[in-house]
Amino acid sequence: MRKKIVAGNWKMNNDLAQTEALITALRNEAKTSDAEVMIAPTFTNLWRAFQTLKNTDIEVVAQNMHFAENGAYTGEISAAMLTSIGITTVILGHSERRAYFNETDDSLAKKVDAALNNDIRIIFCFGEELNDRKSGNEESVVENQIKNALFHLDAEAFKNIVLAYEPVWAIGTGETASPEQAQDMHAFIRKTLADKYGNNIADSVSILYGGSVKPANAKEIFSKPDVDGGLIGGAALKADDFFAIVNAF
Repeated sequence: MRKKIVAGNWKMNNDLAQTEALITALRNEAKTSDAEVMIAPTFTNLWRAFQTLKNTDIEVVAQNMHFAENGAYTGEISAAMLTSIGITTVILGHSERRAYFNETDDSLAKKVDAALNNDIRIIFCFGEELNDRKSGNEESVVENQIKNALFHLDAEAFKNIVLAYEPVWAIGTGETASPEQAQDMHAFIRKTLADKYGNNIADSVSILYGGSVKPANAKEIFSKPDVDGGLIGGAALKADDFFAIVNAF
């Protein structure tokens, strides 16, 4: 059975004091859930967040990592650096990384390999922009992003990969793909996996939806058969909103 997952991506928000306050609120709100719950604070607060939450059911994950093991990459963080402080899951390929930092399918393929070689689970993000959707090219864009970054892997690797479909036009805009649009794309993604790796792999991979998920729409989105949870942005910065989404399952 596929895992249900709700991951909160904090992006470049919250200093140390704000991180500690939000973590305290999250611990107070946390209840038993069928879903895996994750949060992704900034790099400077990963260690403190991990230490504070290590005996809870909330996993602390990283927002990014570099593909090199070490070297002259000022400002970057390696996979080994993450695992050295207990971090075993990383978000890769977020649309903001692609747009603002020129991440490409090729560089993401290298990051995927580096993560897997260090036993780090991946939440791999992809999705179309508004002009792709308007021109009817959303499926080909998504298919190429998946194939170019992931289809060099063997089937076994997908035990450590979670997919996150994020229509770029619905991130931080207040716009949300309809539950039907989300389901249609998630079903297409699963078929794309099945065509390459077979139905067993396709049916085992969790696919999250990311794009202005809120307490008001989470239940309907999560009710769709191929939507296995959410990658949450703004709503993850408020403990009560975040756990309202978690409890939408």
